[in-house]
Amino acid sequence: MSQNIGLTRLSYSRVWHQISATALHPTLSTQPSVTPASLGRLASRIAVILMGKHKPTWDPSTDCGDYVVVTNCAGLHVTGRKKWQKTYYRHTTRPGSLRSVTMDVLMAKHGGAEVLRKAVSGMLPKNRLREKRLARLKAFEGPSHPYKQNIMQFNGVKVGENGWEDAVKAIRESGMKRL
Repeated sequence: MSQNIGLTRLSYSRVWHQISATALHPTLSTQPSVTPASLGRLASRIAVILMGKHKPTWDPSTDCGDYVVVTNCAGLHVTGRKKWQKTYYRHTTRPGSLRSVTMDVLMAKHGGAEVLRKAVSGMLPKNRLREKRLARLKAFEGPSHPYKQNIMQFNGVKVGENGWEDAVKAIRESGMKRL
């Protein structure tokens, strides 16, 4: 007898999620109708999706996470004075080669996508799956991206930004009884 109950293969398939860094989010932001989700809250949610912890078949040694497309990274919301005080360090292991750069300089030089990538990278587990998971993060400065066809849709409604709520509402309005 099989140990699998239901269609677990669907859980291992990779889904594309789209998240806007500047959109107001009801659960991720501290002030839901005023400010967008902060960098840390956004990065932790993205890390959960990249690892696959939101799926019922999550296993720490299995790479079953999804793809994440983040748009509008140029307008990342950072609380407090982190934009000017947070420092990123790098070192080449040679004497005197410690380099530091603040967040505002990094955003001016490489954009908000690199800041988000560093934040998500710090929240992923430090193991052999880290680079593969981080490669599934696609971050863009503006609202356009080349992955529009891959974003999950159900009944003509995009799923990912607000979860399944919009899709379920569209199904109920169209007259379908069950999801």
